[in-house]
Amino acid sequence: MNQMSEKLILISNDDGFFSKGIALLADVMQRLGRIVVVAPKSQMSGQSHSITVVRPISFKQEMDMPFECYSVDGTPVDCVKLGLHRILTKKPDLIVAGVNHGCNASINTIYSGTMAATFAGCEAGIPSVGFSIDSDSKQECLDYIGDTIYRIAKSVLTNGLESGICLNVNFPVGQSRGIKVCHQANAFWEENFVEKGDEEGEKFYWLNGECHLRETSPQADLIALHNGYTTITPMHTDFTAHHLLKTYAQRFETQN
Repeated sequence: MNQMSEKLILISNDDGFFSKGIALLADVMQRLGRIVVVAPKSQMSGQSHSITVVRPISFKQEMDMPFECYSVDGTPVDCVKLGLHRILTKKPDLIVAGVNHGCNASINTIYSGTMAATFAGCEAGIPSVGFSIDSDSKQECLDYIGDTIYRIAKSVLTNGLESGICLNVNFPVGQSRGIKVCHQANAFWEENFVEKGDEEGEKFYWLNGECHLRETSPQADLIALHNGYTTITPMHTDFTAHHLLKTYAQRFETQN
């Protein structure tokens, strides 16, 4: 038996269990082991690390899917937690999320439900990787990224990841110039709410905006991505600004 065929892989996303991206990810991961898809039953982009605590949530098996699949009426993080604690009978060897329709490089990481699912796996001590493509089109051709997804996932299954570390992988649209390991680009969103109205005169608002870079380093993920490279950004769950601990200790610490 192939060594990888014994591996258990949990797959999730934020675009929903029906998305083209998760179908590709499931197809690729089936070459590496047994897969179980646990994903939102509806679009959950931009949900970040939110969890459902004010109401109960449920899940059901989607029998018409070509792989073992469960839809959840909750967030991407809910999906990972339900998968680990209620659906799977053992701890998975790998968690993968995506393929997200839309870039999750730089500042986008903090809003991303796909990356939140990846972090949830990381926090549970499971090697985890999030995959995204720099296109919002749900019809974007994804077939050409399959071999790279396979290569990265196989490497993580074989070599593991350090404790508290997960990977954020972003693909350019079209043929990639190669793979670069990058840091998060220093960028920000210039945001705006577009006002709309209905026939009754009630106003509502759509959030949109434009992402702006504060740097020019070719090792910044967003810059490398826009230059045609596939980017891999190692990330960790420790948000502490370690380089400032002494500075703020001198400013704030007291003893009674």
